[in-house]
Amino acid sequence: MEHDLKISETELKTLLRRGAEALGVALSEDAQLKFIEYLKELKAWNRKVNLTAIEEEREIVIRHFLDSLTPSAFLEGAARLLDIGAGGGFPGIPLKIATPSMYVCLIDSVSKKVHFMRHIIRKLALVGIDAESVRAEDRGFMEKNRGGFDVVTSRAFTELKGFVEVALPYLRPGGRIIAIKGPTVAEEITALKGYPGITRIETHEVKIPFSKRVTTIVVVKKAD
Repeated sequence: MEHDLKISETELKTLLRRGAEALGVALSEDAQLKFIEYLKELKAWNRKVNLTAIEEEREIVIRHFLDSLTPSAFLEGAARLLDIGAGGGFPGIPLKIATPSMYVCLIDSVSKKVHFMRHIIRKLALVGIDAESVRAEDRGFMEKNRGGFDVVTSRAFTELKGFVEVALPYLRPGGRIIAIKGPTVAEEITALKGYPGITRIETHEVKIPFSKRVTTIVVVKKAD
């Protein structure tokens, strides 16, 4: 089925390319085409599965795709990434498209959303990425993947302290938790002071291209 786009694919690709460049990410032509296909499928599936309240194509590019790329500057050296509460695939699938060599595991407790993510993985012919219907707190999944990731990330999964508690077991020593948060996270960061097993907390404000929105990237380093 063909899906109508309200603005042209050329305009959307330009928006993606320039926005990604502003975030320090160079998107190949193939990556841009994958994002366009992702957008079409997201809109089509959203009629049946509640994946996003945002329906306008330009806003999807800015508020989902580009926002998902905001952690890119903090992924140096990361070979394996776990995305907890991935929902419609954010941020894990955009990060995978931008960094094809990185293995990504997407998990979500809502099976319909996992079906969508698996569909996108097949549709875009992505290799080195899995989507599983499981809760991060699941003991069996946790034991199977304990210490198996360089980075654990999430976008609006839960408050920061709860996310750190869930994420730490999945990280190798010296690994990083990267939380994509809104501009008001000071209290959540204060609640993390003295938390066992972490050695450093950094915050970085990143402006979302083509918008007034500012995302706060919180990087928490696990002890070696």
